[in-house]
Amino acid sequence: MGDALSILAGTAALIGLGHTLAGPDHYLPFIVMGKARQWTTAKTLWITFLCGIGHVAGSVALGLAGASLGVALGKLELFEAWRGNLAAQLLVVFGFTYCVWGIHRAIKNKPHTHAHVHEGDTVHEHKHAHLHEYAHPHEAKPRTITPWVLFTIFVLGPCEPLIPLIMYPAAEHSGRGMLLVAGIFAVATVGTMLTVVWVASWGIRFVKVAPLERFSHALAGAAVGLSGLAILFLGL
Repeated sequence: MGDALSILAGTAALIGLGHTLAGPDHYLPFIVMGKARQWTTAKTLWITFLCGIGHVAGSVALGLAGASLGVALGKLELFEAWRGNLAAQLLVVFGFTYCVWGIHRAIKNKPHTHAHVHEGDTVHEHKHAHLHEYAHPHEAKPRTITPWVLFTIFVLGPCEPLIPLIMYPAAEHSGRGMLLVAGIFAVATVGTMLTVVWVASWGIRFVKVAPLERFSHALAGAAVGLSGLAILFLGL
């Protein structure tokens, strides 16, 4: 069991890395939402971490419970597939709802000019918009439910490769092996999520697209919705 467990642990690390990189839903929502809502890098990474832990914990709990109760692997995989479709559908609904809200906000926030006449018949114009991203410094910032929506969706979203990885040591009656495999998979998955989000969030700060700034929420919502569609129809 020792050599087999070592191979399984290495496989868990590789699969955790690979399935995270291959699934844009693991990092894209945090990158685009962090940019649109102007979260700090620390806040973006904290939200990513919490969602990643919730994402893995659901499948770990299901796998451990299934192994303890003797539930067949096929039944667990069917349930994980159902959870995956539900999470993807929620991403689509949340993303495109947010996109519509962002478009509405952008239209209301369309910059326009006003002319002013000063002494000496001097005329000048200034441009402004009616909505502002932030309140005045002395005002409290409004609370947002966006992180909680993302967390809920990620808790529902399964880690499909994890169940078979856990079930093998379970079949050998090795509780230590189950926890080891689950732990390595979790570290690889969450670590990859954090790394990709951190690098992308750092790089995106240098991208200046001033004409599209007011559409940032709409674009972020569309990106989240499309990542959900990619899961549903492309199996990413």
